[in-house]
Amino acid sequence: MRYQDFQKHLQSELEEIKNAGLFKEERIITTPQRAAIKVKTGEEVLNFCSNNYLGLSDNPKLIEAAKNALDTHGFGMSSVRFICGTQDLHKKLEQTISKFFGTEDTILYASCFDANGGLFDPLLTDEDAIISDTLNHASIIDGVRLCKAVRYRYANADMNDLEAKLKEAQKQRFRLIVTDGVFSMDGNVAPLDKIYALAEKYNAMVMLDESHSAGVVGKSGRGTTELFNLLGKVEIITGTLGKSFGGAIGGFTTGKKEIIDMLRQRSRPYLFSNSIPPLIAAAGIKAFTMLSDDNNLQDKLHENTSYFVSKMQKAGFDIKPTESSICAVMLYDAKLSQVMADKLLDEGIYVIGFSFPVVPKGEARIRVQISAAHEREHLDKCIQAFIKVGKELKVIG
Repeated sequence: MRYQDFQKHLQSELEEIKNAGLFKEERIITTPQRAAIKVKTGEEVLNFCSNNYLGLSDNPKLIEAAKNALDTHGFGMSSVRFICGTQDLHKKLEQTISKFFGTEDTILYASCFDANGGLFDPLLTDEDAIISDTLNHASIIDGVRLCKAVRYRYANADMNDLEAKLKEAQKQRFRLIVTDGVFSMDGNVAPLDKIYALAEKYNAMVMLDESHSAGVVGKSGRGTTELFNLLGKVEIITGTLGKSFGGAIGGFTTGKKEIIDMLRQRSRPYLFSNSIPPLIAAAGIKAFTMLSDDNNLQDKLHENTSYFVSKMQKAGFDIKPTESSICAVMLYDAKLSQVMADKLLDEGIYVIGFSFPVVPKGEARIRVQISAAHEREHLDKCIQAFIKVGKELKVIG
């Protein structure tokens, strides 16, 4: 009896979500994450909606490193870091990440969501200011909410608005500009050179989430700081092992030593969550080492992305400008995005329609994510499927 009224309320809300075309179904895959995957029906489809940007999720070298770590270091830690949850593998991964990004120190988390959630409150108080891009990831938004700092928001990548907010924030003690490196729904890169210049002008620090840009952006995949020749200059970078660097789990914050030291003392997700498993740490070390040794995967990813975007634009699709491997095919209508994604799956192309609340109302789209694992024939099949379904649904002429 005590649950029935609430149950009816939830059922009504869920029905509204379904009627609006916003209900999110989870498709089941039965193979490792790779360019061609099998779904529960046994059908093989091409995967164009994974964050597996460099194709490392099923890489034999990472699998071997993880297997070896199982033998040498066990399965799980059963502890947080400061009690008895720190192994040599955790410290080596932190050192490897610091070297990759040219930073002073690194702290590991269970995910980048935890890294962002545990970042702001230990560092800033109600005397300070956070100036955040309006399109920042949900984890950043949640992390900022947990902090007592005064909050300012500036329009996405709008430097005039950012400067106006920085002027307002001069009355606070410390100022932190917060931005994604690549905005995950649009694929655009934050203008870090201009952000950094404004930070210097108005005595602010910069925090950068490189989850969708590390491994992707920059000649050697070191992210937005490499792209704008600012390696080691940004105070705080957060990122994930769950995308370019093997696609499993785990996040990190890397940057100035004193900041990392304070997070080790006061960051709640770090203090109260288990350490990442040793096999994840070992595979992470291998991934960063591989990407430091050569640029073959990054070069292939950049070539694949340029080819796909140019062909889709030529076919008449409305593509948001992108400087990453995220290609937002704009449809604007929520139901249309779901219908088109379903029809593309029938054509053997696995993509997902995105609509509110993941993107703003009226901004529904299919987000295509290109990988170094994709071969030219994969890209061509995807393009042809989009053209066929796009004409059928009158998205293109």
